[in-house]
Amino acid sequence: MTAKNITPKEAFEWLRNGEAILIDVREDDEFQNEHIAYALSTPLSRLDAILKDMELPTDKKIIFQCLKGGRGGNACIAYANLGKHDAPHFNMEGGINSWKEAGLPVIRKGSGLSIFRQVQIIVGGLVALLVMLGFTGLTIGFVIAGILGAALFFAGLTGWCALAMLLKRLPWNK
Repeated sequence: MTAKNITPKEAFEWLRNGEAILIDVREDDEFQNEHIAYALSTPLSRLDAILKDMELPTDKKIIFQCLKGGRGGNACIAYANLGKHDAPHFNMEGGINSWKEAGLPVIRKGSGLSIFRQVQIIVGGLVALLVMLGFTGLTIGFVIAGILGAALFFAGLTGWCALAMLLKRLPWNK
């Protein structure tokens, strides 16, 4: 069965009536920061492995949800490709952003920005500033910008990011 998009209001009605299961496919830190009360956290990066072992009821609709709808659509494709589950599945169009725009409730913890986005803002801003300094003649700006790029590369390869670990400890992320 091919996945169809549904609106947040439709999803809310199905969830409230017990007709559906909501699976949030955003990454763990995004989910921890803010999520829909009904949602199960199953990150898209691990969705295949988790769904292979998961027994989902066949009498309920499955709704996939992310931030804006893109990863939810990818989750629908992955779900269909598994071929293991027969339940009808849907992508909640617009993700949690549309859910909030519709005035529906969320559980919020922290600053409203995921740790991942905070790292992107900080490192991206620093790299831009350091490159500008480099162009003014301070060569060290280019060197430090390169080191930050290498650190991001390392974090992407290993999943270990010192800045993310530090940010998790700050008061606005608790």
